[in-house]
Amino acid sequence: EVQLQASGGGLVQAGGSLRLSCAVSGFPFDDYAIGWFRQAPGKGREEVSCIGSSDGTTYYADSVKGRFTTSRDNAKNTVHLQMNSLKPEDTAIYYCAALPMRLLKLWTHTGEYDYWGHGTQVTVSS
Repeated sequence: EVQLQASGGGLVQAGGSLRLSCAVSGFPFDDYAIGWFRQAPGKGREEVSCIGSSDGTTYYADSVKGRFTTSRDNAKNTVHLQMNSLKPEDTAIYYCAALPMRLLKLWTHTGEYDYWGHGTQVTVSS
């Protein structure tokens, strides 16, 4: 059974930090990049970041560059998203998703992802 289990969300004050994790099982982790997306109330799903499997190439949305860092632990089939200097506009449900490595350059395209997790809520208070 394919699973992407996102965790680590919560309530934090502006300027604070959170670390999200995405635990993966049920498919070959090394064959997939892992992306993070978020969806705020009343808005569409937007890309946050993505990390490849082989050399760990990373991509970030402009809105989070310099504040968020994604990493992966291939031994534990887990990807992390370290979020620093959080802002109220970062409030959203955060999802992790699996993208075939051959499509890495299309990381912002939600339709190219094979598998999605259920998401974890991040709330940043002002």
